[in-house]
Amino acid sequence: MTPPPPDASDRPIAALLAPDLLVLLDDSPGSVAEETEEMHPRDLASVVEAIPENRVAELLAALSAERAAQVLEYMDEELRTQILETMSAGDAAELLVEMKPDDRADVLDELTEEAAEGILRAIPIEDRLITERLRAYEPDSAGGLMTTDFVSVPQTITVDDALRRVRALAREGRKETLYVLYVTDEAGRLSGVISLRELLAAPEGTPMEDVAWEEVMSVVATADRSEVARITAEYDLIAVPVVDHDRRLLGLVTVDDVIDAIEEEQTEDIQKMGGMEALDEPYTTIGFWRMLQKRSGWLAALFIGEMFTATAMAGYEDEIKRATVLALFVPLIISSGGNSGSQATSLIIRAMALREVTLRDWWRVAMRELPAGITLGIILGIIGIARILIWETLGFTEYGEHYVLVALVVGISLVGVVTFGSLTGSMLPFLLRRLGFDPASASAPFVATLVDVTGIIIYFSVAAVLLSGTLL
Repeated sequence: MTPPPPDASDRPIAALLAPDLLVLLDDSPGSVAEETEEMHPRDLASVVEAIPENRVAELLAALSAERAAQVLEYMDEELRTQILETMSAGDAAELLVEMKPDDRADVLDELTEEAAEGILRAIPIEDRLITERLRAYEPDSAGGLMTTDFVSVPQTITVDDALRRVRALAREGRKETLYVLYVTDEAGRLSGVISLRELLAAPEGTPMEDVAWEEVMSVVATADRSEVARITAEYDLIAVPVVDHDRRLLGLVTVDDVIDAIEEEQTEDIQKMGGMEALDEPYTTIGFWRMLQKRSGWLAALFIGEMFTATAMAGYEDEIKRATVLALFVPLIISSGGNSGSQATSLIIRAMALREVTLRDWWRVAMRELPAGITLGIILGIIGIARILIWETLGFTEYGEHYVLVALVVGISLVGVVTFGSLTGSMLPFLLRRLGFDPASASAPFVATLVDVTGIIIYFSVAAVLLSGTLL
């Protein structure tokens, strides 16, 4: 689906045109279609959103059904839902039947079940069956993204016959992807593909099976949208055919839907990595309590996790009392571990999304992160030691007569904590994927919380060894 247009306050042109459009709607509603025919549906949708909500249905009625359907596709989801649910089932069905099948299915999924069923009953039987079949697939699957508006021809017909079919379909204006043709065998199985340019250049009278490319990249209907996006990017496709397990052609996912899917996938991953559930709808339209529900669960879990940090520190209460200087560097130690873990997690999650690493690569990643963590820890350790020694030498802070040992404790602890954080952060996405969860759930806050407890233990264990008989 097309993302909603920006807020009216960000669209000065739409806000300026809205009053004129309302005047035209009042004085001469019959001329609205002619006066706006040169506007792109996206721009007209922006103007529609800038007029009072109670006039939107009236304005859409002044347009042809095909034009109104195009405008609806670009409108804000919440407003579109409100408008369609206030219409009669017949009027709404008249608009939705003009939409592309995949967009029609998506719009119906936004409505209440009662409203959607009423509109479906008013849609012609052929379009209804197609829509119901598309709605049966998971929204994030190839089947949920695909359209059934495509061109396929039997492999036995000639180039001349195929061109005649293309011309006939072009005159109907209902096929979304006339720039590429898919060739099928007698059982409807996908056997080849040919672009319109190649078809026009093919010798006359040649069977389609002799001119079509036999190597066709496709996905099954149950494939995840990330798989569709990967194939589109790797093979520079403008559309990906969708087949069943017998390779029968069901539909195809066009590049505009792939772009939308990529944007939604990345939005979900970013939100999960921020330590929350994916919102599943725009931030500005999601309900307040629903947003709290999405955020509170993970936040509470992270808070409980941080309680273990306090518990770990309580275990070293005597050491802290005898050497309060150790408490000064606790935030430094645990934040460094959390930051290194978050870095590693982000790198691996993205590498998994791009198929740069798979589950079988966990050992190779571990062997890469181990020296990386040690090296990063040494760098931070040197900085930490230098800071303590310089501050003590210049008299900015007094760490006591054993400040050199304190500096060593901080330096060695940083090496251990950063190394552990890097290993933990890189391995957690593999573990989650092995357990069947989304690796993006290995959020930065979650990794930081996990590493905090270990950081405390490493820090005070090193201190107990190096400062034994001195400060402790």
